[in-house]
Amino acid sequence: MRAARLTSPGTTVTGAAGGADPVVLVAHGSRDPRAADATRALARAVSAARPGTPVWASWLDHTEPGPTEVLRQLAVAGHRRAVLVPLLLTAAYHHRVDIPAAVAAATRSGPPLAVRVTDVLGPADDTPDPALLAGLCRRLGETWPDGSTASRRGGLDASRRGRFDALVLAAAGTRDARARRSVGRVADALGVEFGVPCRVAYASAAPPAAGVAVSRLRASGARRVAVSAYFLAPGLFHDAVAEAAGAAGAVAVAAPLTDAPELVELVLRRVDDRPVLASTG
Repeated sequence: MRAARLTSPGTTVTGAAGGADPVVLVAHGSRDPRAADATRALARAVSAARPGTPVWASWLDHTEPGPTEVLRQLAVAGHRRAVLVPLLLTAAYHHRVDIPAAVAAATRSGPPLAVRVTDVLGPADDTPDPALLAGLCRRLGETWPDGSTASRRGGLDASRRGRFDALVLAAAGTRDARARRSVGRVADALGVEFGVPCRVAYASAAPPAAGVAVSRLRASGARRVAVSAYFLAPGLFHDAVAEAAGAAGAVAVAAPLTDAPELVELVLRRVDDRPVLASTG
């Protein structure tokens, strides 16, 4: 298969003399072109927020280039180090298996390249990052007709939190129990943020579905149930969540995080964190 042309927001692949280590964002990938567009938008936003740092988007599936190709081309261009940020909200199979395999393939031959792989964007321990919660709050605020988002970090102010009396945090889904627990921690923190019950729902791989979660909350007495989208990009999963939640009576379904300023902040925080995995060719 012909290699994809390696591009980066506003940059070309050049040597690393005196420059910042390049950042490679790795998304899951989707057949839906909107997902790749969202990842490219995030890469542009990260690049704009960190001038002088080359930033590339890559995908594990469906879209080119993949992370192995990007890393190999960076090594050939003279870079000796790179930071790889998994654009994943849980540390499940893709983080444990696919990404290490991509790094190993890139560093197995050719010029040496030290790759630092960061934590995923979801909770790395028991506490969700404040920037992640702020991004989810921003997207919820954007669902109201007046377009208001209150607090400086994108959350809703107290006068607007009454727009809903329960929340569903809708995620893509995973069979990994540890990963599901991390989604639950985000739901718990979001519920505390708004002072309402917040339940988890999944688009695949695990119950309950979004419509079921909305219906259960309404059956328990909630009358204004909103859905927070625990997705990084639009696509078929988010579409299905929105349709099912709306049919079940949800008053609002938030958009995915995409290139929210808080997500950019979180990506850069991961770039600046200590390494969790390193591989040297």
